[in-house]
Amino acid sequence: MTAFTLAHTAVSILPIGFGLYSFARHGKISPKSLSGKWYLGTMLVGAVTSFGFIPTFGFTPGQVLTLATLALLTVGTLTLRGEWRTAGYKQTIALTTSFLLLMVFATTETLKQFPTDQPFATSAADPSLIPVRLALLTAYLAGLGYQLLKVHQKFGPVARLERILAADRYAA
Repeated sequence: MTAFTLAHTAVSILPIGFGLYSFARHGKISPKSLSGKWYLGTMLVGAVTSFGFIPTFGFTPGQVLTLATLALLTVGTLTLRGEWRTAGYKQTIALTTSFLLLMVFATTETLKQFPTDQPFATSAADPSLIPVRLALLTAYLAGLGYQLLKVHQKFGPVARLERILAADRYAA
């Protein structure tokens, strides 16, 4: 392993911890929280440094997913400003999906390397990774469903009506 590979790997592992902490603490990855800011920063550095592998491996499907990850991070952060961009559905879907892609990358790369004597998978296309990816997809759908339910409770029609009625009470 080169120094660049080690640095990229070290930086790319950090958002897993920040994302898990943010999910546990806030129920979502919130770009306004400290853990959310660290998640976004380390994800950005990890994604950008992954393009350093293009001279070695060429442009791979991994770089396409990295571009998708960067787009999701952009959507997740653009929802921070403006009334129509409240931290609702778009932000939740974008940042949770970026975490799914991170976990796909992390599990794939880990299982291609370990155990060292006979790795679990030979490549990213190895069929032995299907159960791992199905488990990640199941956890993603369950977690995202829960998060969207919470967003709906906070920003849905009933919550909006309650805010309007409360504002009318204070105005009178």
